[in-house]
Amino acid sequence: MTIVKLVGGAQGFNWLPVFVAEDQDLFEKHGLRIQYLRMGSVDKATTAVVEGAADLAITPPEGAVSNYVKGGELRVVASNSNRLPMSLVARPAIGSIAGLRGKKIGTSSLTEGTAIYTQMLLSREGLKYPDDYEFALAGVHTSRWEALQAGDIDCAPQPAPWNFIAEAAGYNLIGEVNEAIPEIVFAALIGRKGWLDANGEVVGKLLSALAEAYRITNDPSKESITLPIFQRITVPDDAELALRGLRYMRDMGMWPDGLAIPDRALETTIDLMIRARLLDEHHRRSAAGVFDASYLERALA
Repeated sequence: MTIVKLVGGAQGFNWLPVFVAEDQDLFEKHGLRIQYLRMGSVDKATTAVVEGAADLAITPPEGAVSNYVKGGELRVVASNSNRLPMSLVARPAIGSIAGLRGKKIGTSSLTEGTAIYTQMLLSREGLKYPDDYEFALAGVHTSRWEALQAGDIDCAPQPAPWNFIAEAAGYNLIGEVNEAIPEIVFAALIGRKGWLDANGEVVGKLLSALAEAYRITNDPSKESITLPIFQRITVPDDAELALRGLRYMRDMGMWPDGLAIPDRALETTIDLMIRARLLDEHHRRSAAGVFDASYLERALA
């Protein structure tokens, strides 16, 4: 058995296909054993791969893009998810995006993922960062929900089913991220080029196992497999809410067949990084080189 160290910030809802592969013994079938590492933030997950503490990460790709354009070794080898199943959840007193002026918004990073998506959504309503609102580093979605309830933040982007939990508790859903950004690389499988090239066969086996798991995840007739896992990693005590969240994500096409990254999704990721001033405009064209499709092509051939 070959051990693969796979790291993430939270290993939550978007990891559903990974846990389906585990549950269905698909990794074992390919001679792999996954060692799961959880870092608590997406930035730290990216850093763990850079420093060699992990082999691969499932995390937003912005850190890999930034590393790549600076001549670094990080590469994106596949998509984990190409949709943003998130609502902007605000305190009961805030009824619209306009009401966020001067308020504090919780995100999982100040430079990746949720920070970028939120800036894009709010900019459509004329709110600019940092002049009109501030970000607070509030952690992953479960921590953000706690911060909202404690009054430490005024608003946060929250995935399903936590958006539905918040709505039932009297909080307001004031915007849908997926409407503003319909296709994007929400999270990707990233690794260091040196490790990837030295372990090409292992990467191929991992991608083959995941591709099979994605087919199961996207099959409505397989909910007897996927729902218990999704419920376990989201809302263990509420099967009805878990089913609503699972179908919400699956039906919007969150988990791409074959772990594919459409050109439009990667272009959107790069564009939003430029808009958020995390990437210079002159890197727009070259940044797409961070995605090395060769590993996925060989695995699925």
